[in-house]
Amino acid sequence: MNRTRNLTFVAMGIVINIVFGTVVSMLKIPLLFLDTIGTVFVAAILGPWYGAVAGGLTNIIQSILTNPKSMPFALVNIAIGLIVGYICKKREFDLKTSFMTGMILAVVAPLIGTPIAIYIFGGITGDGNDIIFTWLLTSGKTIFSAAFIPRITGNIVDKIATCIFVSFLLKRLPKEYTRKQGNI
Repeated sequence: MNRTRNLTFVAMGIVINIVFGTVVSMLKIPLLFLDTIGTVFVAAILGPWYGAVAGGLTNIIQSILTNPKSMPFALVNIAIGLIVGYICKKREFDLKTSFMTGMILAVVAPLIGTPIAIYIFGGITGDGNDIIFTWLLTSGKTIFSAAFIPRITGNIVDKIATCIFVSFLLKRLPKEYTRKQGNI
């Protein structure tokens, strides 16, 4: 693919992340964020570095436009782009691979995001996890456990759904827009 097409895909990935994430947030759908669909999509098509760029720029742009709290979590979105991109270099992003990738992301994302949420925001980030976090904290859990448990719970549903959705989307794209997956 040429550079212009690649950058167009990155821009589309950023828009997809912001639009889906904003809509799900506004609708207050539990256990879903859908704010990394574009990152996973770009990483699966173009590889880890383009995926990381799409993920990182999503959080930077989101923090400027609507939510300054998004900026520190760019590390999570960058990691998602890298992980999906490297997996897609080795394997086709079919249903089985997308499910396993979703499981990996469901653990990695909160492992990176929980320390950010605790260190920068004291665990309170202004989303639905705050209620569970407060309840767990007051019931005697450590701050890490109280912040991690609701994050991993939501990420299991969100990241698996995201990866499976992208795998179905990739199968429907014209071949000229996809690179050959499963090869380095």
